Amino acid sequence: MSIELPALPYSLDALQPHISARTLEYHHGKHHRTYVDKLNLAIENTDYADMALVDIIMRSHKTGEAGVFNNAAQIWNHTFLWHSMSAKGGGDAEGPLKEAIDQQFGSISGFGKAFKDAAMGQFGSGWTWLVVDGGNLKVVSSGNAGTPLTDGQKPLLTLDVWEHAYYLDYQNDRGKYVDTFLEHLINWEFAASNYSKLG
Repeated sequence: MSIELPALPYSLDALQPHISARTLEYHHGKHHRTYVDKLNLAIENTDYADMALVDIIMRSHKTGEAGVFNNAAQIWNHTFLWHSMSAKGGGDAEGPLKEAIDQQFGSISGFGKAFKDAAMGQFGSGWTWLVVDGGNLKVVSSGNAGTPLTDGQKPLLTLDVWEHAYYLDYQNDRGKYVDTFLEHLINWEFAASNYSKLG
């Protein structure tokens, strides 16, 4: 059983003008695909070959097999990222997730500040996440291929802060990229769906 590249949940031009079709073409079609290809080569004829992606992530993290872990985690993280963005994104959360955000961060703007601070504070490549940890919402960051899955946290949404995610559209202006995500792209429906599954 080989790991396959999942299709985007929208067309390449669906997130324009905020994320260009060219960026998605490179980010999904080249970067994400390369992680899939490298992982399949790494796990061929090994015990990993018949395992599900999350199981590969957890086992390779435990055993310290960085080559397997980095590619497997990047496949999972990127797949999660595509669903964390929507052409109809932005605004405020609704329902139980909104209540939890207001309780934890004071307001949606309080959440936005915490999220942007974490994204801007992530040195170099990595990810910023909204997670549930011990029953509470938290904003966390992970470096390189790091994922909350290995820390027992339940991710609700994420933003890729590797430069390849935004350089074609925003050059080195990570702040503008993060603001655009929060204002126009963040997929609260996806986050709320993930949150509801924890109840």
